[in-house]
Amino acid sequence: MAINVAIATPKRKPQLFDKYLPHLSIAAIYAILLLGAVLVFFPFAWTISTSLKTEQQTLEYPPTWLPDPVQWENYPDALTARPFGRYYVNTTIITVLSVVGQVVSSAVVAYGFARFRFPGRGVLFLIVLSTLMIPFHILIIPRFILFKYLGWLDTFLPLIVPNFFGGAFSIFLLRQYFLTIPLDLDEAAKMDGASSFQIFLRIILPLARPALGAVAVFEFMSTWNDFFGPLIYLSSDRNYTISIGLAAFRNDYFTAWHLYMAAAAVALLVPLVVFFLAQKYFISGVALTGSGGSKG
Repeated sequence: MAINVAIATPKRKPQLFDKYLPHLSIAAIYAILLLGAVLVFFPFAWTISTSLKTEQQTLEYPPTWLPDPVQWENYPDALTARPFGRYYVNTTIITVLSVVGQVVSSAVVAYGFARFRFPGRGVLFLIVLSTLMIPFHILIIPRFILFKYLGWLDTFLPLIVPNFFGGAFSIFLLRQYFLTIPLDLDEAAKMDGASSFQIFLRIILPLARPALGAVAVFEFMSTWNDFFGPLIYLSSDRNYTISIGLAAFRNDYFTAWHLYMAAAAVALLVPLVVFFLAQKYFISGVALTGSGGSKG
């Protein structure tokens, strides 16, 4: 007859540190996040502070945070020193059309890769993804020569038209999201007599709003802040974008940091508003880049 003997181990008395450990961990996380927020907000706060100073105050050392007196007239002075209203209109036209072209074209191509079965689909998709590995600088000269022969230099076309042919990253992101949508919805719609275009328009696109919003936000931020593209293709002051206008303003008023910061603060206004209004799409886009369907 076997006898089981249980050896009792003495219980460790709970310590005071164990009670407060979860709270300390949460406090440490919030402290790190607060420090990161301060570091991110610091350049913007310095921009606002400098934009309200006099030219003499911007050159003082050690620098002061609070301007005395506050120079609100720096903003109208900066915006009238160069035609920033025109720059805003140009940037808005380029950005809106680029976003529309990128979203529509990428969604169509991604739908084809996600839903249609055709020979060489996988190879063709790999070729599309491989374009992400091509450095942008390699394409500068061929594109410039092409647009020169087309007569598009010093126009908005080189900055808008390529977006209507889709982008590899946007196609990949949307394709991965389309793969997560059940095929049963397509089959049910086909039984009701819906065509592929109707399925795409009435089923896929409404269900893919988070991914479409993410692509739109990414493209908006990229186009609005683009400096290199307008610098290459635009040469007339009337066609300048915000980024080129700020660079030209900096060359004209080399020591007027207060006016330059005022113009920069106004240029930041639209991206900040768009980001705060569409931040859920931006965050979902970041999450989508690391997840998605795995069906081939």
